[in-house]
Amino acid sequence: MEQLQTTFAEQLPWVQSLIGLVLLALAALAVNFVLKKVILRAAAPFLDTRSLTADKAAARLANVIPLLIVSKGITLVPNLPEGVRIVVQNLAEAGIVLSIAFAISGALNYVNELYARRPEAKSRPIKGYLQVLKIVVFAGAAILAIAVLMDESPLLLLSGLGAMAAVLMLVFKDTILSLVASVQLSSNDMLRVGDWIEMPQLNADGDVIDIALHTVKVQNWDKTITTIPTHRLISESYRNWRGMKDAGGRRIKRSMFLDQNAIRFLSDDELARVRRFRLLDDYLARKDEELRDWNAKSLAENCDLVNARRITNIGTFRAYVIAYIKAHPHIRDDMTMLVRQLPPSPQGLPLEIYCFTSTTVWSDYEAIQSDIFDHLLAILPEFGLRIYQEPSGLDFQGMLRVSG
Repeated sequence: MEQLQTTFAEQLPWVQSLIGLVLLALAALAVNFVLKKVILRAAAPFLDTRSLTADKAAARLANVIPLLIVSKGITLVPNLPEGVRIVVQNLAEAGIVLSIAFAISGALNYVNELYARRPEAKSRPIKGYLQVLKIVVFAGAAILAIAVLMDESPLLLLSGLGAMAAVLMLVFKDTILSLVASVQLSSNDMLRVGDWIEMPQLNADGDVIDIALHTVKVQNWDKTITTIPTHRLISESYRNWRGMKDAGGRRIKRSMFLDQNAIRFLSDDELARVRRFRLLDDYLARKDEELRDWNAKSLAENCDLVNARRITNIGTFRAYVIAYIKAHPHIRDDMTMLVRQLPPSPQGLPLEIYCFTSTTVWSDYEAIQSDIFDHLLAILPEFGLRIYQEPSGLDFQGMLRVSG
């Protein structure tokens, strides 16, 4: 019987090869199972529980041991053709190189996660630099893997890279430009995650949510995502609103267009009515003294009143607006604050209010601005003024009634 078995094995050598391959595969799978399902799970509580990249990097590194078993064990399989053995061994060694490269990439991702937890991460992101390291790692791994598969020295492949330099420069043009741009953005503190930027030429208006080597992602206010090539943030202009947030005040710059036909001197009765406004006490007292002194010095006796200086409704209203925004609890009094007339236009006389709110929150800012202009528009008739607007149907109806 033993002689029969020996004769059978000798006549069918592929059976021995098949058995050897099955045993080698089972050994590799068993080691892979023990590493990932037993050892890594037992070590999980000692790893960073807030990150999944550390576990992934460890799992990819664990692939090296089963591939190493295949690479070394294939030589022990009997009756295996030399060509098959070399192919399997080269594939396993190439797999080892790639597994190490992916493990290093995962480790770099974990480094980026650890750094992102630091307070200075928003102002000095390192994601772009880590991506450059990944490119170097994968480029080296690709050269080594190809050299292993070809069963040649890596130096042979490296010697041919000199002739391919022009091609590589063309292929990696955007990468090189983005790398230089990332260095400039970081070193000059031009952009941080969380900054609100505007770049109309690329339809970007929102918060920066990611800064990578090749791209910067901006989440617009309508929740869409705009992806901007990093190098364009250096070659083109954009607006960064970080200064507004750091200052703690957001600017109000809006004009009221007044009907110029309503501008006039205040009569004694009208002047008496505006004296009711407590906010105008200082202005009217100062103005009365100023005009009284000027008129006393510049006007002769029995001079016509047309030569005297008098208080106007537009000047009084402008003084009221200044006093109102100075007394407003949500307007910064330590920042620029002014009310000015702009050049008259066919749409009326622009009276511009320029000041800063005490908050930069968008909804609060809009509420404060609306409240201010609600009040000013409503109180405008008290000064004998009115807002200019293009003639509408109601205006024409009034004209027809008057003419009728």
